[in-house]
Amino acid sequence: MKLNSIGLSEVKSEALSKDLNELLANFQQYYLNLRGIHWNIKGKRFFDLHVKFEELYTDANIKVDEVAERILTLGGVPFHTFKDYMERSKVAVGKNVTKDEDAIRLIVGSLKELLLIERRILDASAEANDEGTNAMMSDFITEQEKTVWMMKAWLAEDI
Repeated sequence: MKLNSIGLSEVKSEALSKDLNELLANFQQYYLNLRGIHWNIKGKRFFDLHVKFEELYTDANIKVDEVAERILTLGGVPFHTFKDYMERSKVAVGKNVTKDEDAIRLIVGSLKELLLIERRILDASAEANDEGTNAMMSDFITEQEKTVWMMKAWLAEDI
């Protein structure tokens, strides 16, 4: 088995880079959705939600960078065009979302897609003995599950 410069299988690192690029594309759409709802939210909850959405898109922007840097660490090349993102993202596009409950449901749906990808990457990174990717996915999953719980509580819906 041929190893890369960080001691991981080149074949497994290439596969993980591909999966991480899928995550990157979906995170970029999630980020764009958050920016859109931050700008366009209306109603009596505007002030609270405007601040919350900024908090979420700032966090998403950091995670986008972390994912791209992990791809580079594994020897891959991160996607960096809107075309790449649009072709590969499963996160729904939230166009002209202005209502509070619609915005929160968009976030929950987006996080569900991200969590599915992250869990798949978590399994693959564990199998590849890639602790760096594994730790990142574990941290992302923990944070996002809590966000889903809070958003569902805000909607007064069960998980």
